[in-house]
Amino acid sequence: MSDERNEADRVDGRAEHLLPEERAVGSDNPRAQAAAILADSDVREHDPDAAPDTFLERRTSEQTVTPSEPPD
Repeated sequence: MSDERNEADRVDGRAEHLLPEERAVGSDNPRAQAAAILADSDVREHDPDAAPDTFLERRTSEQTVTPSEPPD
């Protein structure tokens, strides 16, 4: 039951924080919209080839940002 509650909390949290472009599309059921977004995200996370037209990079911030010296 705990896993079901965690998933429900995850969906509720995502529904409360839809991106502006997701809100612009509109939805009669933001919770169902959030569940679909999360389901798609989960598939792509577990199978990077699930979206063949996209390129998925997995890097850490240390690999993407050039460190700068702190100001004096």
